[in-house]
Amino acid sequence: MRKILLAALLAGAGATPAFAQDTGNFTGFHVEAIGGYDTLRSGERDDGTDTSTNEGDESIDGAVFGVGAGYDFNIGSLVIGVEGEFTESTGEQEATETVDGLPLTTSVEIGRDIYVGGRIGFQAGDSTLLYAKAGYTNTSIEAAADYDDERLELDTNVDGWRLGAGVEQRFGENLFGRLEYRYSNYNNLDVSDDFDFDDLEPEDIDRDIDLDRHQVVAAVGFRF
Repeated sequence: MRKILLAALLAGAGATPAFAQDTGNFTGFHVEAIGGYDTLRSGERDDGTDTSTNEGDESIDGAVFGVGAGYDFNIGSLVIGVEGEFTESTGEQEATETVDGLPLTTSVEIGRDIYVGGRIGFQAGDSTLLYAKAGYTNTSIEAAADYDDERLELDTNVDGWRLGAGVEQRFGENLFGRLEYRYSNYNNLDVSDDFDFDDLEPEDIDRDIDLDRHQVVAAVGFRF
C-alpha cells in the first residue's frame, strides 16, 4: 500500500510542472477574428504643405474587421512570431468646397488592407503575453471628384509600413484574446495625374498626400 501511494505522489509531482509549462506555452499556429476602430488621416505632401488642416478633411473614421493567422515560437520567456492579416474598413468621407466659383465634391473610401509582419513578446505570466510588432501593409483607396459636370474616379493601392503593440491573454489551452494598437504610414498618394480637370489648376487639388492610420483592435482566436 505504501509503495502504491508513493508511486501516485511521484506521478502527480511529475505531471504538475508539465501542466504549468503548457499553460504558458505560446508556440504554434493560430487564427483569429479581428474588429475595432479605424481612422485614416492625411499628413504633409512632399513639398511640405500640410494637408491635414482643411476643414472637414482631417480624418476618415470607421470600423475595421477581418481575419488573421500566424505562427509563434517560444524561446524561454520570449515569443517570436510571423503573422498576416486581411481586413476591410467602413471608413468613408464626402466633402464639398468652392473652387473658382464652382462646387468641387470629393469622396474617399477605404477598402481592404493586407498586412504581413512579425512580432516579439515577453511572457508576463503563465498565460499573458506583452508584444510589439512591425511589418508591411498595403491598402486600397477609392476616390471620386465632381467638378463642373465632370467626374473623375481613382481606384488605387498604396504601400506602407506598420508598427504596433498589444497584450494577449490565453483562456485555457487553445483560446486567446488580444487587445492591440497599431500605427500605419502609407507612401505618398499621388493624384495629380488622375484628378486633372480642364478648368481647374493642379495646385487646387491636394497631391502627393501622406497617409497616417491609427487602429485600436480586439481579436479572439484559436491556437492549434
